[in-house]
Amino acid sequence: MKLITDELLDRVSGEAKASPRRRKNFNFHPTDDSRCNRLLNALEPGTYIRPHRHLDPEKDELMVLLRGRMGMIFFDGTGNVTETALLNAGGPASGIDIPAGQYHSLVCLETGTVFLEAKAGPYRPFTSEESAPWAPAEPDATAATYLSGLERLFTS
Repeated sequence: MKLITDELLDRVSGEAKASPRRRKNFNFHPTDDSRCNRLLNALEPGTYIRPHRHLDPEKDELMVLLRGRMGMIFFDGTGNVTETALLNAGGPASGIDIPAGQYHSLVCLETGTVFLEAKAGPYRPFTSEESAPWAPAEPDATAATYLSGLERLFTS
């Protein structure tokens, strides 16, 4: 049995704060090859998650916010924003199910944000067909400017 406790959320959030990428996973599934991936994903403001999609039709993605606040962004195939959703832990919208094939990203809007994520395994890094070609890659110098634009979608 593995309990999701305040202590675990605090620990994973602390690891995210200390990480150069400003995020940290805590996996409940035993290996990357597991057929179901279940994990905590701790985020801090400033983390950049390049827009992407999951092409495997079995890889719908469920996210349930346990702490904090984050903004979800959905895009069409050319990078236009088609929809946004604000998620708040304990708020009117605290979770989301993302269909496979849909370009999406998220922004962390509050320190200590943690969500529970579930999707079909096995885990595989994004392919070039899954990463949005119109968005900068994570190490790109323009990623911070792109991220700022995404964050502004939730500050007006």
